[in-house]
Amino acid sequence: MFELTEGARQELDAYFADKEKSPVRVYLAPGGCSGPRLALALDAPGDGDQVFDEQGYTFCVDKELLNQTGALKVDLTYMGFVVESANALEGAGGGCSGCASSGGCSSQAQ
Repeated sequence: MFELTEGARQELDAYFADKEKSPVRVYLAPGGCSGPRLALALDAPGDGDQVFDEQGYTFCVDKELLNQTGALKVDLTYMGFVVESANALEGAGGGCSGCASSGGCSSQAQ
């Protein structure tokens, strides 16, 4: 139901090399170059989240969003992190990265 590729794990290892690991949220980011897309942010899990422990990292996803996306895969491309879903989300594009390797993970206020 949740996969972290080797390349993405290595990039997370590099990002957290000099800091304490934080949970990573998968969320639907509004706007962007291709409309809404799945993205990553540093954020603690909440009551409405499904939590996945993958290769030493904690990922959280809102349960309602997870019901829409189905299985998720966090991968790394030349543009940065990409979150792929088993189910197409209406209006969600996939052309932009949510967490570029040059800028690290963004913070999301909830």
